[in-house]
Amino acid sequence: MSRILYSGTRNASSWAFRAWLALREQGIAFEERIVDIRKPQRFENLARIAVFSPPAAVPVLVDDDVVIHDSLAIMEYASELGASPLLPADIRDRARARALLAWVHSGLSGLCGRLSFESAFYPQRRRMTAQEQAEAGRILAACQQALVHSGGPYLCGALSLADLAFVPVLWRLFAHDVDASAWPHAVDWSERLLSRPTVREWLHEAEVLPPVYLDDYEP
Repeated sequence: MSRILYSGTRNASSWAFRAWLALREQGIAFEERIVDIRKPQRFENLARIAVFSPPAAVPVLVDDDVVIHDSLAIMEYASELGASPLLPADIRDRARARALLAWVHSGLSGLCGRLSFESAFYPQRRRMTAQEQAEAGRILAACQQALVHSGGPYLCGALSLADLAFVPVLWRLFAHDVDASAWPHAVDWSERLLSRPTVREWLHEAEVLPPVYLDDYEP
């Protein structure tokens, strides 16, 4: 059996982070091949990925002759492949989890594009704008509502793909000093997630890398 995850530069690949987390949390064995997606080498490196994956992007999971080229698809595959699925058994709770997953996957109304994953590792980070703080508040309020509904400690009670999808989002927000004081349950949940051993392993490796500076970010 051959199972290979083509991942990305640790401090520049939030989508690969999500796929990697799902596989690791499920205890699934895989070989990881990190693709350097920094410029200018990213173009040549992703062209190699295009040979077997139509989107020419990471992450990609190649499990024998199956090529899964989307982070959400990889997460759901990991959920089904592992011993304990990372989606709720109840149909309504599962729908809630999938709705949160879809929201993250669609970019959370563009907030993550403006507060890039790369910028969360910069030694100097800019202040969030009033609009960004308002959008962050809407995200945290929705997560708090889910936590109250489920009773915690995670969005759907037990750890799920919805929680893992939010990890890079939370890292961005708290790195930019989000004011989360109005949502204490969401703060506790964030701290619980960001302290998980798998999350700390990825972030530790990311924090020691040279920052990946983006042209449209000004501290």
